Parts: sequence; structure tokens; C-alpha cells
Amino acid sequence: MSKLTVYSMDGASVGDMDVADGLLSLEKGAQAVHDVVVAQAANHRAGTASTLSKSEVAGTGAKPWRQKGTGRARAGYRQSPIWRGGAVAFGPKPRDYGKKINKKVAKLAFRRAFSERVDAGQIKVLEKLEIAEPKTRLVAALMKALEIPGAALLVVDEVTPNIALAARNLPRVELARASDVNVSQLMRYPQIIVTKAAMDRITGRLGGSTEGAS
Repeated sequence: MSKLTVYSMDGASVGDMDVADGLLSLEKGAQAVHDVVVAQAANHRAGTASTLSKSEVAGTGAKPWRQKGTGRARAGYRQSPIWRGGAVAFGPKPRDYGKKINKKVAKLAFRRAFSERVDAGQIKVLEKLEIAEPKTRLVAALMKALEIPGAALLVVDEVTPNIALAARNLPRVELARASDVNVSQLMRYPQIIVTKAAMDRITGRLGGSTEGAS
């Protein structure tokens, strides 16, 4: 059984939350984490880079000069890749970089990434997150109260307009829904703040539910 400290918005400890050991996995899944992170990065690539082949470069088909007698190297066409303004040899063309990850591997990777954060003590559970107005100072004050000076991932059950607007101007804070948070985000940030409601959703994705807070 792993225990996570539950904090109020002013940074005070208000109890603990238990996470069943059966939901965590540190014995396996390292390769799955690597594969999923690589796949997620690849899936974000646009794949729109494109260059012209010699058949696509505009120009005449006439020979630039006669084959012999000029003292220059022979040349057959102006679209040659070795000429300025010519084609690109073996250049990129639009393509899909996407990689497929099956559901079992994705679930194992998520469980391993989350387990590592729990084991390292890098997850702070927030009793509730109430942002009354869309002010950046409110989220900044929360970070200060929780003693998180650097980058952090803020995971909530539902993203409200006030929370979205209050968090977006903090360059080192990323906001994510518990149902959407992914392995790359869990691995990218050294500190993760999760609301209690969001923890219920995350443990549901791990394969169970949290036990009651004390």
C-alpha cells in the first residue's frame, strides 16, 4: 500500500490517500514507457516536409550545351540535383510518421510511469481546486503554497474556464484532464499536482479505485 499526502490549497496537510500496490508496477514496463513516449512524439510530427525531384523542377528539356568541345563537364539537363536551383536528390516527401501502440502496452506504460512518480514522492494530491476567477496569481499562489518552484503538471478532473485561463500564463505549468493525461506528460514534469477527484479517474485507468482518505 502506498500513501500519498493530501494537501489543501494553502499547502497544509489534511490527510493521506492510499493507492493499492496492485495498481502500481515497478518490476516491468520500462520498455513500454520508452515505446509509448517515442510513439507519442512521432505521432505529433507533421510529416509535411517536401522537396522537388528532377521530374518536378520546372525547366526545359534541352541540353545546356553540346556534349564535346566546350571544355566543360558534360551536362544533360538543367534540373540536375548538382546544380543550383535544381532538384534535391533523395529529399523528403510528405509521409506519416505515426506509430501504433496496442492497448495493453499503453496501459502498462501509463501504470509504470505513474508508479515511478509515486515511488519518487513526486505526486501531491490536492483536496480540491477552487479558482473563483481567472487570475494567474491564484495558481501561482497554489504553487508557492505547495513549495513547487519549478515546472509542474496540474491534473484535474474537469478543466473549467477559470482554471484554464488562470494556468495558461504560467510557462512551466501544464494543465491536463485526468482522462487525457499521457505517459509523455507524466515523464516530462518533475512534480505532479493531482486533485482528489482526478486521482479517482487516474486509478480507474490503472485498473481500480483508490481507497478512502484518512
